[in-house]
Amino acid sequence: MSPFNPTPNADPLWIELGARRYPIAFGAWNAASASSALALVVTNEVVAPLYAARLQEVLKRQHRLVDVLVLPDGEVHKSWPSVSLILDRLLELGADRHAVVYALGGGVVGDLAGFAAAIYMRGLAFVQVPTTLLAQVDSSVGGKTGFNHARGKNLIGAFHQPQAVWIDLQTLATLPDREYRAGLAEMVKYGPIADPAFFDWLEREADALNARDPAILSVAVRRSCEIKAAVVAADEHEGGLRAVLNLGHTFGHALEAGLGYGELLHGEAVAMGMVMAAQASVDALGCDPALLRRLQALLARLGLSTVAPRLGADRFIALMMGDKKNQGGAIRYVLLEGMGRPVLAKLPHALALQAIAAHSVAQ
Repeated sequence: MSPFNPTPNADPLWIELGARRYPIAFGAWNAASASSALALVVTNEVVAPLYAARLQEVLKRQHRLVDVLVLPDGEVHKSWPSVSLILDRLLELGADRHAVVYALGGGVVGDLAGFAAAIYMRGLAFVQVPTTLLAQVDSSVGGKTGFNHARGKNLIGAFHQPQAVWIDLQTLATLPDREYRAGLAEMVKYGPIADPAFFDWLEREADALNARDPAILSVAVRRSCEIKAAVVAADEHEGGLRAVLNLGHTFGHALEAGLGYGELLHGEAVAMGMVMAAQASVDALGCDPALLRRLQALLARLGLSTVAPRLGADRFIALMMGDKKNQGGAIRYVLLEGMGRPVLAKLPHALALQAIAAHSVAQ
């Protein structure tokens, strides 16, 4: 992983996967994907009026037909019926194995479109075109696709790498404030798991991030992608190392499922989960409590709550038992021995519940 350099850079960043590689392109969208007769743009009812026509014009340079499918918006629709809508449209269009799927939107759209591309005719090319901060710094990179189940988040899915990721920071101008702040949470996680210098920089630049300063955002988004690219290149299918990207997610996913999908945004739940994970790290691993305090302070400065609604101990444990990282019926957590020193660890339920209780309040 390259050292942190807080200098704006618009050059493509490459995801290296052995014999395969693909670019993360920064700037205005271009038509640099493989040419084919058919392109299907999958988007949602919020993003479509803003950007679908613009993307269509770009894609018409290399595709004879560019169709657009508009899905309902929201985490509650990250489900099999939405995947089925995408598959049905591909079949209606007579799409063959050379068709390309473009995911225009946030993490929900990217996961759904990517999964449909993975299973249609055993795999279509697809391109991630993320329009939310969370998708730009996390979910669009790395090839995880899928949808939620009533028993847990993202339990049905596949690894299917995109052909490219197109990141245009100008799309963040239309992003609602709550969605923007949710993306900041996923950005913050990269400091504790991989880069203390980046965390220091985020602390210094928190005000500029809140103001959506273009130069600061350019650095922050690129550095987030660099860190994720390095982890994905080392462990594409989450055999071990890649799991560290899920700091706070075991707790956060339980909050999302327990409260009902859509009640909390994913990044909001992750912010709460990171604080619980840091608390557990202090209690179980002897991590310096200063790390917990710094994490709480930075998340608060970025407008994110660090206190979760109370679910109840039995319900919380039951939900975390369904997490994908678990092995042999034991919950595995991403914890911190220190800043930039993540570990995968099992915890006695009592310690996990202690961390949850310390950062939860009655609804």
